[in-house]
Amino acid sequence: MKREDNQLIVIAHLSQLISLVIGFGSLIVPLIIWATQKEKVYQLDEHGKNIINFQLSILIYCLLCIPLILLFGLGLLGFIVLGIISIVFPIINAIRANNGETPKYPLSLNFIS
Repeated sequence: MKREDNQLIVIAHLSQLISLVIGFGSLIVPLIIWATQKEKVYQLDEHGKNIINFQLSILIYCLLCIPLILLFGLGLLGFIVLGIISIVFPIINAIRANNGETPKYPLSLNFIS
């Protein structure tokens, strides 16, 4: 039987910001929370998939920005935009999750459905 735990879902969204503190972990920490608790917490599976898809998408977009720096200099702009998106949307979606809403991450590719 699954329990309802909006606080854990909010923590899963905000755990993406851990890379601001220690430099890494924005994919690892939510992945651990999702993998260990998805069967126990109502709606954590859906939120966790959205978080993992978003973090994998950000990683791919960052890798695509590297050659763009060398070719056009647009990669720097791409890194700035991705940095802002990766900070703002976890906070917005943590607030949405606290209100019982489904998260929406922009530019998110669907790796895990």
